[in-house]
Amino acid sequence: MTISQKSGSSRTLLESVGAYLPADRADAVEKALNYAVKAHDGQQRDSGLPFVEHTIATAQRLAEMRLDTTTIQAALLHDVMEDCGISFAEIESEFGTDVAKLVDGVTKLKRLDLISESSAMLRQISTPEATRAASLRKMLVAMAEDVRVILIKLSDRLHNMQTLQHLPIPKQQRISRETLDIYSPLAHRLGMNDIKWQLEDEAFRYLMPRQYKSMSRLVNRKRAEREMYSESAVEAIKVPLEQAGINCIVDGRVKHLYSTYNKLQRYERMGRKFDEIYDLIAIRVITDSISDCYAALGVVHSKWRPVPGQFDDYIASPKENMYQSLHSSVRGPGNYPIEVQIRTGEMHAIAEEGVASHWMYKEGDEGSPPGDNFEQKMSWLRQLLDWQRELSGDDEYLATVRTDILQDQVFVYTPKGDVKDLPAGATPIDFAYRIHTDLGHNAVGAVVNGKLTALNTPLQNGDVVEIRKARIPRGPSLDWLNADLGYLITGSAQTKVKQWFRRQERESNVRRGKDLIKKEMRRLGIAYSEKEITKSMDYDSFDDLAEAVGIGQISIARVAETLSPTPDNVFNPAISPGRPPDDQTNGLVVMGEPGLFTRIARCCSPVYGDEVTGYLTRGRGVTVHRRTCPIVRDAKDPERSVPVAWGHYETTYASRLQIKAFDRVGLIRDITNVVSSENVNIHSLSSDEDPNTNACTVSLTVYTTGVEQLSRLFSRVETIPGVDSVFRVTEVPGST
Repeated sequence: MTISQKSGSSRTLLESVGAYLPADRADAVEKALNYAVKAHDGQQRDSGLPFVEHTIATAQRLAEMRLDTTTIQAALLHDVMEDCGISFAEIESEFGTDVAKLVDGVTKLKRLDLISESSAMLRQISTPEATRAASLRKMLVAMAEDVRVILIKLSDRLHNMQTLQHLPIPKQQRISRETLDIYSPLAHRLGMNDIKWQLEDEAFRYLMPRQYKSMSRLVNRKRAEREMYSESAVEAIKVPLEQAGINCIVDGRVKHLYSTYNKLQRYERMGRKFDEIYDLIAIRVITDSISDCYAALGVVHSKWRPVPGQFDDYIASPKENMYQSLHSSVRGPGNYPIEVQIRTGEMHAIAEEGVASHWMYKEGDEGSPPGDNFEQKMSWLRQLLDWQRELSGDDEYLATVRTDILQDQVFVYTPKGDVKDLPAGATPIDFAYRIHTDLGHNAVGAVVNGKLTALNTPLQNGDVVEIRKARIPRGPSLDWLNADLGYLITGSAQTKVKQWFRRQERESNVRRGKDLIKKEMRRLGIAYSEKEITKSMDYDSFDDLAEAVGIGQISIARVAETLSPTPDNVFNPAISPGRPPDDQTNGLVVMGEPGLFTRIARCCSPVYGDEVTGYLTRGRGVTVHRRTCPIVRDAKDPERSVPVAWGHYETTYASRLQIKAFDRVGLIRDITNVVSSENVNIHSLSSDEDPNTNACTVSLTVYTTGVEQLSRLFSRVETIPGVDSVFRVTEVPGST
């Protein structure tokens, strides 16, 4: 079949590879294309299009990045093992070992039946969630062995996201959440900014459709104004750059929807409006050489006043994903802040394509990345293989990758000058565990830049950290595993602390766990039985559950989220009524009945994270109760119950709290400061003092995003001097 006889997408692909590959290698791509067309013959996607169109689109994206022949062939064949039953040996025979390994690396993501025949593994991957976790783990390990696996997977995922509208809504949301949690951060870590923002915007569309549409309207409403401003700024800086003899390309761009949404959330917390956000605009200057970059920076700063503290030199100190550029925020035309990025053409290619730029085809360099310390720059991939050997659980492995690899990094120094990279927000204890496990277990203090610093202080780029070790081995503190206190950020350090506690005596761990469960249930106002909580958490016995809590294997917040408070035997505080939030039902989804009016039941006041159910009331839509609410439990018309779930995006819910404390000067001030620091709004507050005992009870109503935020707030409030306990309370049914 000639090129002219092929489908439009096939012709486009062959024209794309023919534009940069020699004829013999373009023929090799065509051979793989014909093989894929034949293998997928008769198969269709949910959209109704031939299945092979997906594999062609995956390869087309990689061809536009000018990737090597092996990668393009593997992209075309990436589904033939999984969907067509074609063996590794057959692909190896037709296309060679390298292509077969890449296809096999991607195929292993779903062919979990081939991973292990052991019953333990089969039990581990028996649920869809466990299967997906094992799938992601295999992909990450394959990526560590050959980074081209993830290049194919990211291109595959991007096309799937662009055609997601044909899938059911629950599947759309699950795939979008996975994209935002795993694939977008991976693209960022690999420096592939172009794919990263496309994945984020597509996931944003399906995870938060209401916010996506609102953000689109906001951006479009001001688009013409910003484009005019951007054009005027570009013209204003072009002239002095030309006069300085700097050969460069200058253009302006507006940030993408998801990044704009995140920036808007930060600005709203600062009390600023969308119309005030002018640094959504960035000007990019692309020069011929590094010396021209710094010369251009001098011209920009002489033309526009730089904003103090808003300059970063990523040329001298590249980011961990190889990104290089000069960043400076300046006061542009009209005195509005704009961001200026200055880099060379080669840096720009890396900024857009990242690791893929090292696999772009270059004459005589097929099949391997060029020098330029590529292996050293990708050294973090080796950690994926180390954790593969150290961590047995797939969930634990993924959690470690998320925290230690897929977050932004900071670079800190040992007293001897050795550099250690840690995820942003990492603490001196994280640093200690990165040096040596024993140093982490026995850390008692930290000196950062010559000053004694708290162990839960987030480290910053360039910090010099020295760890003070206990003279007598003492072991870690269980508080380090309390996420609300912020001692540990890295998953690898958390795993080492959990392993230490696992080695301690079971009896003391069980006792500690029972105390934590009892305390957390009491302050959340959750009535529970040992039998109920054991069954809900899927443990063989309550002691096993308590041990898991006592050693920090599972968090107490996770235990709390599985249960819902009952209104029995709770305190009813005298709180003055107030206006509720505008809409407390935005985060609710009525299963199978879209568009129904929903309202929150006042009898049990469910919040985000509680197990909930709906009760259909004629003429009033669906009333949402906690699942254990007696009103629903005793309802005589059970067929009017409808399933209800919390959606992805959160709103705020009224919760009533009661704080027992020693009365002192400044107590109320300290409470309100802590609550405000958690971005929790206080609706009303009252205090009742006992002059005989100097004790007081502070009752307040707060708007939180749910059980998780409540649990974090409780941990913070209990650290206030004088506070004895804090509880969540609900109204007794029938009370005012």
